[in-house]
Amino acid sequence: MDAYLSSVRLPALPTSATEPQAPARPTAQPEPVSDELLMSRLRVGEQEAIAELFRRHSSCVYHIGKRMLRDSGEADDLVQEVFLYVYRRSKLFDASKGPARSWIFQVAYTQALLKRRKLKSIGLYRPASADDGRSAESLGDLHANYDDTVEGLFGRNAWKRVVHDLTKGQRETLRLHFFEGYTFAEIAEKLGQSYANIRNHHYRGLEKLREHLVESARNRR
Repeated sequence: MDAYLSSVRLPALPTSATEPQAPARPTAQPEPVSDELLMSRLRVGEQEAIAELFRRHSSCVYHIGKRMLRDSGEADDLVQEVFLYVYRRSKLFDASKGPARSWIFQVAYTQALLKRRKLKSIGLYRPASADDGRSAESLGDLHANYDDTVEGLFGRNAWKRVVHDLTKGQRETLRLHFFEGYTFAEIAEKLGQSYANIRNHHYRGLEKLREHLVESARNRR
C-alpha cells in the first residue's frame, strides 16, 4: 500500500496563496466498479483487481477469522490465505450463483474451518470465554455471519443429518471443491468420474443444502 501511495502524483499546486485560480469545473463521479467485474478482470491477470477486492473486503474476512479462530495473528494469516486463494482460483467464481462478496466470505469461512481444525489437532485452539461472547456481539454488523450457516442455522444434530443426506459423491465433490479448492476437472480426475457427473454431484448437493436450510428456517417460525 505504501508503494502504491508513493507512486500517486498530485496535481500541480499554485505557487502562492494569492495566485488566481480558474473556477473548478464540475466533473462526473466515475461509477464504482462492481466486485463481479473485478473478478472478471482478475481472471485475465489484472493484479489491480485483487488489490481493490482486498481493500473492500479484508476487514470482514479478518473479523470472520478473529471470531472463528480467536486469535488476531491467526486472523491476519487467514486474510492473506483467503486473498491468495481468490487470486489463484478466481476462475472458480460463478456470478450466476451469487455475488462475489458472498463467494469471498464463503472462501474465508471454509479456510477458517480448516485452520481451526488444524489448531485443535495440535492443541492451539483457544476455547470460547465470556469475553469472546461480548466481542462476538460487536461483529453483528458483518455482511454474513458464517458461524450461523452451519450449526447455528441447522443445529448440531440437524447439520449431521444434512451431511448424511448427501450421497458419497456429493459430499466428496463439495468437500474437494469448497474446502480444498479443486476445480471440477481436477475432482473428476481425482475421483475417477466424468466431468458431467461431478457437476451433477455439485449442484444436486447444493440443492439439498438449500432445501434443508429452507426447512430449518420454517421450523424456527
